[in-house]
Amino acid sequence: MQIHASLRAAVLAAAMLSLACGLAAPSLAQDADEDILFNRLSQRMRAVSDTVNPCVVQIFTAAYGPVANAQGQVATFGTQRSSGSGVILDPKGFIVTNAHVVDGARKVQVLLSPQLSGRSEGESIMDDRGLLVGARIIGVDRETDLAVLKIENSKDLPYLKLGNSDQLFQGQMVFAFGSPLGLTNSMSMGVVSAKARQLESESPMIYIQTDAAVNPGNSGGPLVTATGEVVGINTLIFTQSGGYEGLSFAAPSNIVSSVYEQLRAFGRVRRGTIFVSAQTINPWMATGLGLAQDYGVILSDVYPKGPGDSAGLRIGDILLSLDGKPMENARQFNVNLYGKPVDQSITLEILRGGKKQTMQVKVMERPEPSLRFFDLVTPQNNLIRRLGILALDLDDETKRLLPPLRHNKGVIVAAPTADASVLGQNLLPGDVIYSLNGRSVNDLKELRQYVKELGYGDAAVFQVERERELKFLTMQID
Repeated sequence: MQIHASLRAAVLAAAMLSLACGLAAPSLAQDADEDILFNRLSQRMRAVSDTVNPCVVQIFTAAYGPVANAQGQVATFGTQRSSGSGVILDPKGFIVTNAHVVDGARKVQVLLSPQLSGRSEGESIMDDRGLLVGARIIGVDRETDLAVLKIENSKDLPYLKLGNSDQLFQGQMVFAFGSPLGLTNSMSMGVVSAKARQLESESPMIYIQTDAAVNPGNSGGPLVTATGEVVGINTLIFTQSGGYEGLSFAAPSNIVSSVYEQLRAFGRVRRGTIFVSAQTINPWMATGLGLAQDYGVILSDVYPKGPGDSAGLRIGDILLSLDGKPMENARQFNVNLYGKPVDQSITLEILRGGKKQTMQVKVMERPEPSLRFFDLVTPQNNLIRRLGILALDLDDETKRLLPPLRHNKGVIVAAPTADASVLGQNLLPGDVIYSLNGRSVNDLKELRQYVKELGYGDAAVFQVERERELKFLTMQID
């Protein structure tokens, strides 16, 4: 499913010809050449569309939560419906999309391309509606906002391959596919504005920034090159109006690839670390510490008995390269380490005492915050079956495992179980429950009693503290 001609050459030639036509009166020969070039460009873009569209799906979800009444004034509880996009990456029906597209969904359906419906497209300019099928969620990774779905009992579906996002360059032409505002099989064109945009200073997650038109409903759709390779998953936009304003961001395919494979294999993402902290060197740091250079990356901490410590890394070492790639700043080091597989080794070149050294460091799995309560719970003492959680009282011992909290009384969600009997938003490990339907929850005994009093189909609104923010979570008890 690749396009064999060079679209980039055609675009460059067309741009140069347009510039020449602006400087001098065009001749008939120039007009003819221009027509040929733009016709070639149009044909290449049509080839991209023909390649990609059969592999792009529209995703519909149903969740339970607050909805407006008929007058649009008072919120009541009911079924929330939303939609997004996705792309088929495997002929067996594995789809990648955004986590926020399926977050909290109790039902997921996928609308396949009209070409897959088994009906002929004919000559009509109107799109034939595709086939609507059910799908299940294989795994969700909120840290990268990615999710994997699976269409059941499917095979031999058209699919796209993930390209190498590291090979993108600023100004490269790219295409965004999806269903913006529910408009199925839409295509927009743009260029790469920045190939590695960090949106949060402390986050190792980076994005491809483009000016391709992306709107609500495009989320989860592919960003592709002129050869039909997926180089990103369209994820978010910056906007003041709520619509497209030329700032679109896609998760890079090299990160997507790692998350996709791990979600397929394990249902979760195992992230690696070598247990070191890195900082960017600046001239003041170099002067004060007497460093050999005033740029690059320095290790500010090496955790005792971690893989970095075991390999011989020391505080004050200057990192020159990771797996042969020069390291210019701490952000670059963290981003490149982010995607390294667990249990494999990386090669670090360091500078210590004016001498270069090469070290092999094994990548270990990063401890997940969601596992920190596992040793404190048992099904016999901590299970709340109707909520599908294991929970703990908030006391002096458990407070030490959490950041500073808003209140001193409550219940901590330690872990989910496989037999939840609720529909709606999920309680996550680390959530602290403060109230249920407006009634204060002081301990596990009270929470059990309040849940016991709820009838079948009753609404449950929890006030929880999650990552230092208070939130209302809405559920329906089965």
